[in-house]
Amino acid sequence: MSEMLRGKCALVTGSAGGGLGYALAAAFAGAGANVVLNGLCSVADGDAAAAALAEEHGIEAVFDPADLRKESEIGRMVGAAVERFGCVDILVNNAVVRHFAQIEEFDPADWDASVGVNITAAFHAVRHALPAMKRRGWGRIINISSYYGWRGAENRIDYVTTKTALLGMTRAIAIETAPTGVTCNAICPGSVPTPAIMARIEEIARDRGEPLEEVARDYARQRSPTGRFVAMEHVGDLAVFLCSPASADITGTTVPIDGGWLAA
Repeated sequence: MSEMLRGKCALVTGSAGGGLGYALAAAFAGAGANVVLNGLCSVADGDAAAAALAEEHGIEAVFDPADLRKESEIGRMVGAAVERFGCVDILVNNAVVRHFAQIEEFDPADWDASVGVNITAAFHAVRHALPAMKRRGWGRIINISSYYGWRGAENRIDYVTTKTALLGMTRAIAIETAPTGVTCNAICPGSVPTPAIMARIEEIARDRGEPLEEVARDYARQRSPTGRFVAMEHVGDLAVFLCSPASADITGTTVPIDGGWLAA
Protein backbone atom coordinates (compact mmCIF):
# COMPACT_ATOMS: atom_id res chain seq x y z
CA MET A 1 0.00 0.00 0.00
CA SER A 2 3.08 2.23 -0.15
CA GLU A 3 2.49 5.58 -1.89
CA MET A 4 -1.14 4.67 -2.58
CA LEU A 5 -2.34 7.87 -0.90
CA ARG A 6 0.35 10.21 -2.24
CA GLY A 7 -1.05 13.73 -2.49
CA LYS A 8 -4.01 13.06 -0.20
CA CYS A 9 -4.46 14.82 3.13
CA ALA A 10 -5.44 12.85 6.24
CA LEU A 11 -6.65 14.64 9.36
CA VAL A 12 -6.61 12.41 12.44
CA THR A 13 -8.07 13.84 15.64
CA GLY A 14 -6.51 12.87 18.95
CA SER A 15 -3.30 11.82 17.24
CA ALA A 16 -0.42 13.94 18.50
CA GLY A 17 0.05 12.38 21.91
CA GLY A 18 1.03 8.90 20.80
CA GLY A 19 -1.20 5.86 21.12
CA LEU A 20 -3.69 4.69 18.52
CA GLY A 21 -4.19 8.11 16.94
CA TYR A 22 -0.50 8.50 16.20
CA ALA A 23 -0.35 4.95 14.86
CA LEU A 24 -3.21 5.78 12.50
CA ALA A 25 -1.46 8.95 11.35
CA ALA A 26 1.77 7.02 10.83
CA ALA A 27 -0.05 4.45 8.69
CA PHE A 28 -1.42 7.18 6.42
CA ALA A 29 1.98 8.84 6.22
CA GLY A 30 3.47 5.48 5.30
CA ALA A 31 1.00 5.27 2.42
CA GLY A 32 2.14 8.67 1.17
CA ALA A 33 -0.56 10.93 2.59
CA ASN A 34 0.13 14.32 4.09
CA VAL A 35 -1.05 14.37 7.69
CA VAL A 36 -2.66 16.81 10.09
CA LEU A 37 -2.09 15.79 13.70
CA ASN A 38 -4.31 17.06 16.49
CA GLY A 39 -4.31 16.74 20.23
CA LEU A 40 -4.08 18.37 23.63
CA CYS A 41 -0.30 18.14 23.96
CA SER A 42 1.90 21.22 23.89
CA VAL A 43 2.52 22.89 20.55
CA ALA A 44 6.21 22.01 20.86
CA ASP A 45 5.42 18.31 21.36
CA GLY A 46 2.84 18.34 18.56
CA ASP A 47 5.22 20.03 16.15
CA ALA A 48 7.92 17.51 17.06
CA ALA A 49 5.57 14.60 16.37
CA ALA A 50 4.62 16.07 13.00
CA ALA A 51 8.27 16.68 12.11
CA ALA A 52 9.13 13.08 12.97
CA LEU A 53 6.41 11.75 10.64
CA ALA A 54 7.45 14.08 7.84
CA GLU A 55 11.10 13.10 8.08
CA GLU A 56 10.43 9.37 8.31
CA HIS A 57 7.96 9.15 5.44
CA GLY A 58 8.84 12.05 3.15
CA ILE A 59 5.45 13.70 3.45
CA GLU A 60 4.15 16.98 4.83
CA ALA A 61 2.83 16.85 8.38
CA VAL A 62 1.51 19.62 10.59
CA PHE A 63 0.14 19.82 14.10
CA ASP A 64 -3.09 21.66 14.91
CA PRO A 65 -3.91 22.22 18.59
CA ALA A 66 -7.65 22.72 17.98
CA ASP A 67 -9.76 22.22 21.10
CA LEU A 68 -12.41 19.76 19.95
CA ARG A 69 -14.80 21.01 22.60
CA LYS A 70 -15.22 24.18 20.55
CA GLU A 71 -17.01 24.06 17.20
CA SER A 72 -15.23 27.20 16.05
CA GLU A 73 -11.85 25.56 16.62
CA ILE A 74 -12.88 22.48 14.64
CA GLY A 75 -13.98 24.66 11.74
CA ARG A 76 -10.76 26.63 11.89
CA MET A 77 -8.67 23.43 11.89
CA VAL A 78 -10.46 21.95 8.88
CA GLY A 79 -10.27 25.29 7.07
CA ALA A 80 -6.53 25.55 7.70
CA ALA A 81 -6.01 22.03 6.36
CA VAL A 82 -8.05 22.79 3.24
CA GLU A 83 -6.11 26.01 2.68
CA ARG A 84 -2.77 24.21 2.96
CA PHE A 85 -3.53 20.92 1.22
CA GLY A 86 -6.59 21.70 -0.93
CA CYS A 87 -8.89 19.29 0.87
CA VAL A 88 -9.21 17.06 3.88
CA ASP A 89 -9.44 13.91 1.78
CA ILE A 90 -9.42 11.55 4.76
CA LEU A 91 -10.98 12.39 8.11
CA VAL A 92 -10.44 10.06 11.05
CA ASN A 93 -12.51 10.82 14.13
CA ASN A 94 -10.33 9.20 16.76
CA ALA A 95 -10.25 11.63 19.70
CA VAL A 96 -11.85 10.24 22.83
CA VAL A 97 -12.56 11.16 26.42
CA ARG A 98 -13.53 8.49 28.93
CA HIS A 99 -14.27 8.25 32.64
CA PHE A 100 -14.87 5.37 35.05
CA ALA A 101 -17.76 5.59 37.53
CA GLN A 102 -21.10 4.01 38.30
CA ILE A 103 -24.06 5.82 36.74
CA GLU A 104 -25.42 7.31 39.95
CA GLU A 105 -21.97 8.64 40.81
CA PHE A 106 -21.09 9.86 37.32
CA ASP A 107 -20.25 13.56 37.23
CA PRO A 108 -22.56 15.34 34.74
CA ALA A 109 -19.62 17.51 33.69
CA ASP A 110 -17.70 14.37 32.73
CA TRP A 111 -20.71 13.17 30.73
CA ASP A 112 -20.90 16.45 28.84
CA ALA A 113 -17.16 16.35 28.14
CA SER A 114 -17.34 12.83 26.71
CA VAL A 115 -20.35 13.55 24.53
CA GLY A 116 -18.74 16.79 23.34
CA VAL A 117 -15.45 15.24 22.26
CA ASN A 118 -16.53 11.72 21.28
CA ILE A 119 -19.69 12.56 19.33
CA THR A 120 -20.33 16.26 18.83
CA ALA A 121 -16.78 16.98 17.67
CA ALA A 122 -16.99 14.14 15.14
CA PHE A 123 -20.23 15.60 13.79
CA HIS A 124 -18.70 19.05 13.39
CA ALA A 125 -15.53 17.70 11.81
CA VAL A 126 -17.56 15.84 9.20
CA ARG A 127 -19.80 18.84 8.63
CA HIS A 128 -16.82 21.07 7.90
CA ALA A 129 -14.79 18.56 5.87
CA LEU A 130 -17.56 17.15 3.69
CA PRO A 131 -18.12 20.03 1.23
CA ALA A 132 -14.57 19.88 -0.17
CA MET A 133 -14.75 16.08 -0.36
CA LYS A 134 -17.96 16.30 -2.37
CA ARG A 135 -16.51 18.89 -4.71
CA ARG A 136 -13.59 16.57 -5.45
CA GLY A 137 -15.82 13.53 -5.77
CA TRP A 138 -13.66 11.56 -3.33
CA GLY A 139 -13.41 11.35 0.43
CA ARG A 140 -12.98 8.85 3.23
CA ILE A 141 -14.46 9.29 6.70
CA ILE A 142 -13.46 6.78 9.35
CA ASN A 143 -14.96 6.82 12.83
CA ILE A 144 -12.99 4.98 15.49
CA SER A 145 -15.52 3.19 17.67
CA SER A 146 -14.70 0.23 19.90
CA TYR A 147 -15.62 -3.28 20.95
CA TYR A 148 -17.81 -1.39 23.42
CA GLY A 149 -19.78 0.02 20.51
CA TRP A 150 -21.22 -3.51 20.37
CA ARG A 151 -21.22 -4.52 24.03
CA GLY A 152 -22.06 -2.96 27.36
CA ALA A 153 -19.76 -2.63 30.35
CA GLU A 154 -20.06 -1.42 33.91
CA ASN A 155 -18.63 1.85 35.17
CA ARG A 156 -18.16 3.40 31.73
CA ILE A 157 -21.54 4.75 30.68
CA ASP A 158 -20.03 7.62 28.68
CA TYR A 159 -17.66 5.45 26.66
CA VAL A 160 -20.20 2.74 25.81
CA THR A 161 -22.86 5.27 24.87
CA THR A 162 -20.69 7.47 22.69
CA LYS A 163 -18.91 4.61 20.95
CA THR A 164 -22.28 3.07 20.13
CA ALA A 165 -23.57 6.41 18.85
CA LEU A 166 -20.62 6.64 16.46
CA LEU A 167 -21.92 3.52 14.68
CA GLY A 168 -25.27 5.19 14.03
CA MET A 169 -23.53 8.34 12.86
CA THR A 170 -21.45 6.24 10.47
CA ARG A 171 -24.53 4.69 8.87
CA ALA A 172 -26.30 8.03 8.53
CA ILE A 173 -23.29 9.70 6.89
CA ALA A 174 -22.77 6.74 4.56
CA ILE A 175 -26.32 6.89 3.23
CA GLU A 176 -26.18 10.64 2.63
CA THR A 177 -22.80 10.48 0.88
CA ALA A 178 -23.27 7.23 -1.05
CA PRO A 179 -23.71 8.86 -4.51
CA THR A 180 -20.91 11.38 -4.03
CA GLY A 181 -17.70 9.33 -4.05
CA VAL A 182 -17.37 9.72 -0.28
CA THR A 183 -17.47 6.70 2.00
CA CYS A 184 -17.91 6.48 5.75
CA ASN A 185 -17.01 3.46 7.85
CA ALA A 186 -16.35 2.65 11.47
CA ILE A 187 -13.52 0.61 12.94
CA CYS A 188 -14.08 -1.18 16.24
CA PRO A 189 -10.74 -2.10 17.81
CA GLY A 190 -10.58 -4.58 20.62
CA SER A 191 -8.02 -4.25 23.38
CA VAL A 192 -5.18 -2.10 22.07
CA PRO A 193 -2.15 -1.24 24.24
CA THR A 194 -2.75 2.50 24.20
CA PRO A 195 -1.32 4.70 26.95
CA ALA A 196 -4.81 4.96 28.48
CA ILE A 197 -5.29 1.20 28.63
CA MET A 198 -1.78 0.59 29.93
CA ALA A 199 -2.37 3.20 32.64
CA ARG A 200 -5.56 1.34 33.55
CA ILE A 201 -3.62 -1.93 33.77
CA GLU A 202 -0.99 -0.29 35.96
CA GLU A 203 -3.78 0.88 38.27
CA ILE A 204 -5.22 -2.64 38.46
CA ALA A 205 -1.77 -4.08 39.17
CA ARG A 206 -1.23 -1.60 42.02
CA ASP A 207 -4.65 -2.30 43.51
CA ARG A 208 -4.08 -6.06 43.41
CA GLY A 209 -0.42 -5.95 44.37
CA GLU A 210 0.43 -8.13 41.37
CA PRO A 211 3.24 -7.84 38.78
CA LEU A 212 2.37 -5.54 35.90
CA GLU A 213 3.44 -8.09 33.26
CA GLU A 214 1.07 -10.74 34.65
CA VAL A 215 -1.85 -8.34 34.88
CA ALA A 216 -1.26 -7.12 31.31
CA ARG A 217 -1.08 -10.68 30.01
CA ASP A 218 -4.28 -11.68 31.81
CA TYR A 219 -6.01 -8.49 30.68
CA ALA A 220 -5.28 -9.30 27.04
CA ARG A 221 -6.22 -12.98 27.37
CA GLN A 222 -9.58 -12.14 28.91
CA ARG A 223 -10.44 -9.92 25.95
CA SER A 224 -8.96 -11.73 22.99
CA PRO A 225 -9.00 -15.40 22.02
CA THR A 226 -5.63 -14.78 20.39
CA GLY A 227 -4.27 -14.09 23.86
CA ARG A 228 -2.62 -10.83 22.89
CA PHE A 229 -3.40 -7.15 22.41
CA VAL A 230 -4.48 -5.92 18.99
CA ALA A 231 -1.45 -4.24 17.39
CA MET A 232 -1.98 -0.53 16.81
CA GLU A 233 -0.21 -0.72 13.46
CA HIS A 234 -2.73 -3.32 12.30
CA VAL A 235 -5.57 -0.90 13.06
CA GLY A 236 -3.67 1.67 10.99
CA ASP A 237 -3.31 -0.79 8.12
CA LEU A 238 -7.06 -1.43 8.21
CA ALA A 239 -7.76 2.30 8.06
CA VAL A 240 -5.47 2.66 5.05
CA PHE A 241 -7.24 -0.25 3.34
CA LEU A 242 -10.57 1.54 3.79
CA CYS A 243 -9.06 4.36 1.74
CA SER A 244 -7.80 2.08 -1.04
CA PRO A 245 -9.43 1.52 -4.45
CA ALA A 246 -10.46 -1.96 -3.28
CA SER A 247 -12.70 -0.38 -0.63
CA ALA A 248 -14.65 1.92 -2.96
CA ASP A 249 -17.85 -0.09 -2.42
CA ILE A 250 -17.44 -0.42 1.34
CA THR A 251 -19.49 2.23 3.13
CA GLY A 252 -21.72 2.33 6.18
CA THR A 253 -19.90 -0.70 7.53
CA THR A 254 -18.56 -1.45 10.99
CA VAL A 255 -15.32 -3.41 10.92
CA PRO A 256 -14.13 -5.14 14.11
CA ILE A 257 -10.43 -5.76 14.64
CA ASP A 258 -10.50 -7.43 18.01
CA GLY A 259 -8.64 -10.74 17.93
CA GLY A 260 -11.93 -12.63 17.99
CA TRP A 261 -13.31 -10.91 21.11
CA LEU A 262 -16.79 -10.44 19.62
CA ALA A 263 -16.89 -14.04 18.47
CA ALA A 264 -16.04 -15.44 21.89
